[in-house]
Amino acid sequence: MPAQPPAIETVGIIGLGYVGLPLAMALARGGLRQVVGFDISPTRIAELTALHDRTREVTPDQLKAALAGPLSATTDAKALDALDAYIVTVPTPVDAANQPDLAPLQGACRTLGTVLSRRPSAAPPPIIVFESTVYPGVIEDICGPAIAAAGGRDFLLGYSPERINPGDRTHTVDRIAKVVAGQTPEVAQRLAALYGKVTSGGIHIAPDIRTAEAAKVIENAQRDLNIAFINEVTMIFGRLGLSIYDVLEAARTKWNFLDFRPGLVGGHCIGIDPYYLAACAQAAGHEPEIILAGRRINDGMGDHFAARIAEQCRATKPRTLVLGLTFKENLPDLRNSKVVDLIHGLQARGHTVDVHDPHADAAEAKSSYGLSLLPALPNGAAYDCLVGAVPHAAYREFGFAGVVKPGGLVADIKGLWREVTLPEGLRRWQP
Repeated sequence: MPAQPPAIETVGIIGLGYVGLPLAMALARGGLRQVVGFDISPTRIAELTALHDRTREVTPDQLKAALAGPLSATTDAKALDALDAYIVTVPTPVDAANQPDLAPLQGACRTLGTVLSRRPSAAPPPIIVFESTVYPGVIEDICGPAIAAAGGRDFLLGYSPERINPGDRTHTVDRIAKVVAGQTPEVAQRLAALYGKVTSGGIHIAPDIRTAEAAKVIENAQRDLNIAFINEVTMIFGRLGLSIYDVLEAARTKWNFLDFRPGLVGGHCIGIDPYYLAACAQAAGHEPEIILAGRRINDGMGDHFAARIAEQCRATKPRTLVLGLTFKENLPDLRNSKVVDLIHGLQARGHTVDVHDPHADAAEAKSSYGLSLLPALPNGAAYDCLVGAVPHAAYREFGFAGVVKPGGLVADIKGLWREVTLPEGLRRWQP
């Protein structure tokens, strides 16, 4: 019988955000001897130590149990010394020109290079596995050399793309199928065993790292394109005087109709990852027409909705209240929120805009977008236009008459109030 590869018993998680923290928690429950969560933000570590997760992915009781067990949270990179494996979960954003920004990834590689430079030469080589979304070739052609350039030696590479869906309590990290790939077949087997302790959803071993990178980057690009199609037909049907929600209600009665909805495509994944695929395609000499067309449509929806709302609003100097700023309902996540484009589009058309969001952090909204959030919903019919931008549950039961002036407009972008009868005198617009 061939010898079984050594089990991974100690792991370091680099980055404790929406991806890293739930993974660290799952690994801590999976019977590992030690899980070290590392983050460069002292504020993030202080909050977690105080049992507060601002992403709301983990409860205080869950954090308390994990920190009392094998999990630790730190900003001290020396705590990462002498571990069996490292999992990198840092963000991979784009820059102002929508080109891949690998700076956070390269920063993590420099940290790991320094950690590995202190490793005794006789110690077994650790596995460094990346979960960040990238294009094919980044892990082996960029990350591996970056670790080595920072002093790292005798390490093995792996990839297991994240599939976290913020706020989704069904497709959690401990229930989804996980793709793994390794620099060697043995590395892949060891990663399969490690992630097998985390998820009940099964493990798929990809033939190599580049294949796994490619699989991840097309997952979100495919979803982006499907939404772009619905957004484009929303614009078409709007010109024809048809509501996209009425059209979709009829179309989804067919068994194989794909039920995507129109909207503002933000967040850190769907609105970002297609640009990584596009950059890879262009570097390979192929112009990615469909991918970039979908991005142009989705990136332009905020201004499109602003234009349609401005057309419908009859006030000369309208005061407008926008409900919702986060990129997704019932979450505090403000990353790459396209509601900001809607707000800017309304302001450019002469609207004075106030914004309310019961989930968003006011300080983050101010620092990231320069927007001041209302501390509470206003009393008194002060607004010419009300825009339902994010379908938070808190907005489902809404007192329009106490907010919108008689003759004012209720713009329902997400169909939140389709079944609601508006107070007499108020006008309705929806895509």
